[in-house]
Amino acid sequence: MTELLDGVLAAVRETADWLAQRHRSEPLPAAGRAEAFAAFAAIDEPAAGLLRERLTALRPEVGWLDAELAGVVPDSGDWWVCDATDGAVQYLLGQPHWAVTATLLRDGEAVLAVVHAPQLGLSYTALRGSGAWLNGRPITPSARELAAAVVATSQPPAVREDPWALHRAGASLSAVLAGGVVAVRNLGPTALQVAQVGSGHLDAFWEFGLDGPNLLPGALIAAEAGALVTDERGAPWRASSTGFVAAGPVVHHALVGLLN
Repeated sequence: MTELLDGVLAAVRETADWLAQRHRSEPLPAAGRAEAFAAFAAIDEPAAGLLRERLTALRPEVGWLDAELAGVVPDSGDWWVCDATDGAVQYLLGQPHWAVTATLLRDGEAVLAVVHAPQLGLSYTALRGSGAWLNGRPITPSARELAAAVVATSQPPAVREDPWALHRAGASLSAVLAGGVVAVRNLGPTALQVAQVGSGHLDAFWEFGLDGPNLLPGALIAAEAGALVTDERGAPWRASSTGFVAAGPVVHHALVGLLN
């Protein structure tokens, strides 16, 4: 599996290099949503095609799911779940907070993950049962207490269509801010932020709503690093869960308490 991880990382880096060469440092001058989507598709579709070609060459028998389009994660078989431009908004705004992600699923569980943010110099990798790494070095989550924690959150793309998740997103932000953390941030791609919990660059991340494909790569990286990855009540997280929490062991219990 280590050899496969090396191949996946190479494919992800090649895709990221292609995107970085076309990345503008200034915001895209798009006045409307349709114009912005068209400009992004012109970049994202070739990048996704390149990534798919490279990963298919590594494992031709593995199926393919687009992280942005996959609503349900299959519970059997081997599948790639990938996002060629995770952080589309940031990419279009000329910001560096975007990444390329690739995850290998086996019977509904992530067994290999890569999250590579080229303009931030961050390459996260993980293998189930073997650990997680940042730029080739083993990582561990922070041991900071809640009062010293910097935490992050985000919202799934379809959160406006889920009244429960929309309400919980707002209520939970108020609760966490009142709970005494140093700061709450949204630093771009969901997978990258969750991976940063694994390396201690963030102390915790939470989210409400269905977002399994986007959460899977970061969830494996954080869990293999030693963070606790659960739903909002502290139960084991699944791709079908409607709440998500990843945190260092010290912060996790307190954060789950605030969310409930």
